[in-house]
Amino acid sequence: MLKFFKSLYLSERLFLIILGFVIVFIISYFIEPLFIILKFAFPLFLLTTLADIFLLYLSSDGVKANRLLPEKFSNGDENPVHITFESSYAFPVYLRVIDEIPFQFQIRDFLFKVKLKSGEVKNYTYPIRPTRRGVYSFGRLNVYAESPLGLIRKRYVFSEGKNIAVYPSFLQLQKYDLRAFTNRLHEYGLKKIRKIGNTLEFEQIKEYVPGDDIRNINWKATAKRNILMVNQFRDERAQPIYSVIDKGRVMMMPFEGLSLLDYAINASLVISNVALQKNDKAGLFTFSRKVENQVVAERRKFQMQLILETLYGIKTDFSESDFGRLYADIKRKISHRSLLFLYTNFENMDSLHRQLPYLKAIAKNHLLIVIFFKNVELKKLIDKTPKNTREIYQKIIAEKAHFDKELIVNELKKYGIQSILTEPQNLTINTINKYLELKARGSI
Repeated sequence: MLKFFKSLYLSERLFLIILGFVIVFIISYFIEPLFIILKFAFPLFLLTTLADIFLLYLSSDGVKANRLLPEKFSNGDENPVHITFESSYAFPVYLRVIDEIPFQFQIRDFLFKVKLKSGEVKNYTYPIRPTRRGVYSFGRLNVYAESPLGLIRKRYVFSEGKNIAVYPSFLQLQKYDLRAFTNRLHEYGLKKIRKIGNTLEFEQIKEYVPGDDIRNINWKATAKRNILMVNQFRDERAQPIYSVIDKGRVMMMPFEGLSLLDYAINASLVISNVALQKNDKAGLFTFSRKVENQVVAERRKFQMQLILETLYGIKTDFSESDFGRLYADIKRKISHRSLLFLYTNFENMDSLHRQLPYLKAIAKNHLLIVIFFKNVELKKLIDKTPKNTREIYQKIIAEKAHFDKELIVNELKKYGIQSILTEPQNLTINTINKYLELKARGSI
């Protein structure tokens, strides 16, 4: 009996009808014929309610529902949640579904409606977009079934709960894989350059032809064959590519729910995958007060899985970043010349000048690409037509801050340091384009 009452719910339609009866009862005090009608209508209403209860509870499992979740969610992307409904009632039912989605979304009234015909099976899908890495807990799936009378609802409870881990945006890997292998680089203003390799990666010994570098003559092979033979080299294919992520306070700024740190994490995952597919070595590390989450650049079989798990586990208190510590660790631990994608953020020239000596020192031994972000909110202020003195002042400040970003790009260029100034939503594609550009030019 207790189970019966726990699953029994009264609908809004029932309360409205009862309210209507109360009003008519009051009016019937002045209009006597109405009371006679009510003496027949009210018992009929009670019988109808009992019939509705009987119809809904005639079957103990009149509705079945099953929530299907993936093994993990992709951070910052639309992830589908599938729910399958099945009705065994002999009449159409109307379902009100309340799914207890994770508290991180702060949605307390997540409800949708589904109509099922007799014996029908229906699939329903809704998207969910997490903006933080970590574990998300789903609660119960509550289904409230109504008959066509719509007076009573029977509650069904399914899927007692499940934990889903939210990983860095692995869905972007498939999205950008094709770009890494396309030969249509001219569409991005790039031209692939073929150049003779001068590295220590030996390819073959061949006969000398006019135009070959005489410094590469192999005298032992020449003496043996009695004709000039030269060593042929090629550019090293497996270059170390590191994603260096600043997880200090400058990366705390949010954009569309995601922090700049999470944008950098998502981009690092994609560029690591692209680098491995292009026969380079991929690695990463993060820094704030100290250097952490280090993954040595390799081309091992499970390198992407190691990088994914490392990125998933990145934690920070958004403290002040120590670029001096970063330089010391790079000098001590990275002995070969590498391509470093440094994800950080500079808001003005003063913030750059404090770290510029360390950036210049790093760039002496490595190909350093400094990646920082445009403030898209400032762009809105710049484009807005001011209507009063306060808005004029705000626009001038915004234009100055926007101009400072361009000055930072020029200042880095002056010292031979390349940079990418990008909107957060375009970070991944701009990073890939820069990597493909460097590959095409033979810079790495």
